[in-house]
Amino acid sequence: MKIRTKLFIFIPLLVLLLNLIAFFIFQSGKKVQESYDVMMQRIFLYKQLSFETQENLRFLSNYLIHQDEKDYRSLLQHHKELERLQKALVHLHLQGNDSLTLENYKNMIGVFIDLEKSIVQKLVDKRSSDYTEQFSEIEKISTFIREDSQTLVDLELSVYQPVYKQLLIDIGQMNQLGGILFILTTFLSIIFAIWLSRTIVIPIHRLVHAAKQISAGKLDAHIPTVEGNDEIALLGKTFQKMIENLRISISKNMEILEKEKLVRELELKALQSQINPHFLFNTLNVISKLAYIEGAEKTSELTVSTSNLLRYNLRKLDEPVTLRDEVEHAQEYFAIQKARFRERIAFQLDIDEACLEQVIPCLTLQPLLENAFVHGIEGMECGALIQLSIRSKPNHVQITIADNGAGMEEDVRKAILQLSSSSFSKKGRSTGLGVTNVLRRLQLFYGTEHVVDIQSAKGAGTTIILTLPKRKGGEKGVQAVNC
Repeated sequence: MKIRTKLFIFIPLLVLLLNLIAFFIFQSGKKVQESYDVMMQRIFLYKQLSFETQENLRFLSNYLIHQDEKDYRSLLQHHKELERLQKALVHLHLQGNDSLTLENYKNMIGVFIDLEKSIVQKLVDKRSSDYTEQFSEIEKISTFIREDSQTLVDLELSVYQPVYKQLLIDIGQMNQLGGILFILTTFLSIIFAIWLSRTIVIPIHRLVHAAKQISAGKLDAHIPTVEGNDEIALLGKTFQKMIENLRISISKNMEILEKEKLVRELELKALQSQINPHFLFNTLNVISKLAYIEGAEKTSELTVSTSNLLRYNLRKLDEPVTLRDEVEHAQEYFAIQKARFRERIAFQLDIDEACLEQVIPCLTLQPLLENAFVHGIEGMECGALIQLSIRSKPNHVQITIADNGAGMEEDVRKAILQLSSSSFSKKGRSTGLGVTNVLRRLQLFYGTEHVVDIQSAKGAGTTIILTLPKRKGGEKGVQAVNC
């Protein structure tokens, strides 16, 4: 059963029971009040009739003695009030012998009013000798009315007494029923509160506790199982499924990160081992020829350059370096190539000293220079030129490597920019540290895709422009694995 259905059943039921209690109490009180009002109205009517007859007799006596107009007006006013009370008395009824007493009382009121009218009329007609006997009679009737008024009051009280006792019995029963309903509603309220706590509050509290543990990083936290088919149970099952999916997703992401780390380590090892034998053969061949033609001094210099080059390649692949190290390494590499190509090539440097502390992945410049040699100027008989420029910009360092060699086709240029591993397929002609590998390492190192631009056309040379975010040596975030 859904929570909404349960609430729509239990809450209206409790409200209905409480309303029943209030209704019974109200009805019992209303019944007592109505009975009391009826009795008091009848008693009050008897008292008023007794009072008005006395008042009428008093003003009639004053008028007989003083013949004053003021007493006459007062007499007429009380006479009208007595007639009004007589009309109300007509509607009253009693049972059994008591009804005779009431009828006699009504007749006496009527006789009193008629005698009063007759006496007043005789006074108006100046017949003072005819009303003496009537006045004596009206005095007696007034006394009887007063006595019968008290008798009727006593009768009303005696008649009301069993009714009052029955009302007390009914009120006691109502109070007993109200107490039972009160206990029942209290018991149902406690049961409802316990049910609400067990099915809603406690499961939600457990889910909140589990959510806090998971938000703190405890993915192995116990997820409580919520029984039932209501919304809370559905929330618990959904929450449990979400956590399971989260654990699976994190596990898969950890596997992917581990695989990427292994791939990067393998790539670094592969890069470290891919020193082209052809390049080493050419270098050693040049050294042997120079040793044959020239003296030991130049042979020694070339040997030192080769040694430095090999040492740099083999020992610094596992950590980032500065541009100063890369430029020095590029000069060593160019010295070897200069010995090979002699006057056929020229190497121009335009270096901003302020940029030489920029951190960069190792073996970045040499592969790009080697690409310029192999694919750009190697076939030129004379006038070959390679330029290396390093300039400081407001937010980055710009490295430009340009040659005046053969250039490249537009599709080749686009393929390199898209990091296509098939851009160059001439095996045995370079160290294996191709342009695409260099660009990929730069992207990983600086965390951005926009690090390179290539300007080239067939027969018009090639210019590679590297845009590197400024990062000095020793800054946080420089990790050796990125190299």
